[in-house]
Amino acid sequence: MKLNAYQKTAIATVLATLFLIFVGGLVRAAGAGLGCPDWPKCFGLWIPPTSLEGLPPGFEPEQFNVYKTWMEYVNRLVGVVIGLLIIATFLRSIRYRKDKPSIFYASATALILVLFQGWLGGQVVESGLEVWLITVHMIFAMIIVNVLLFATFKATEHYVRVEIDSQTRRQLVITVGVLLLLTTVQLFFGTQVRESIDLIKNAVIVPPRSEWVGKLGLTFEIHRSFSWLLVAGTFFLGYLLKKRNIEGKLLTVGWSVVSLLVAQALTGIGLNYLGMPGVLQVFHLLGFALVVCSQFLMLLMLGIKSERNLEA
Repeated sequence: MKLNAYQKTAIATVLATLFLIFVGGLVRAAGAGLGCPDWPKCFGLWIPPTSLEGLPPGFEPEQFNVYKTWMEYVNRLVGVVIGLLIIATFLRSIRYRKDKPSIFYASATALILVLFQGWLGGQVVESGLEVWLITVHMIFAMIIVNVLLFATFKATEHYVRVEIDSQTRRQLVITVGVLLLLTTVQLFFGTQVRESIDLIKNAVIVPPRSEWVGKLGLTFEIHRSFSWLLVAGTFFLGYLLKKRNIEGKLLTVGWSVVSLLVAQALTGIGLNYLGMPGVLQVFHLLGFALVVCSQFLMLLMLGIKSERNLEA
């Protein structure tokens, strides 16, 4: 399989955007969101200081923590790289404007969204990490990566063969579609839980991590109980993959969906019983992004017609 310039750039951009979600999770878990108190510069500099001696006038020493500053600065650098990659993706999508306009328009949409995302990141910093803005910022990152995934898939779908009968296809579309809906709802509740955690850890008196779960209230209970629906749907998808005559890339993506959902359940259990460790918070966030992307990719693959689809 030989990829052209657009396909290579688009795939790299999708992977880089997922990496940015991971880095953003690290920044949030470490409490480094205000490691750079201004935007777009960092302590008034394009390259932040590495010690208090390099801190420019106008900033308080209490604002500076070298580790948190550089963690947030690296997060911003990764964002800049992704912005450049998305620009390159858009420019290289022009070749598809007439033959496959969906690729061009999806790439253009990703470019518009990432420009808005950059502005929104500045608003997050200027607001002093307003919790609801952080949530909106994360949701737009999810939208961007899936828009890019759509464009990438449309440019490479001729490499994918999906040979299943119509009945199996319908069952999988319904099952994965319901799972995607449930995951989206669960993501919404998860953001509410995360906002509650931020309020707890930013309080004047911060309780021990082991006590955070007990202070989360009804939203966390709904989030935890709702996960059982996802578990049931995951087992049903696994049953279909095992019992139906599914093979090739579709089978691989299908089991990826199942594996990622199981991993999400396990990290959720770990968060509940291990006192909300930061490392699990990061992987839980990244896991949701990967789950949504894999589910969306599977739906895209199921949209490919095959001879068996037409015969059934």
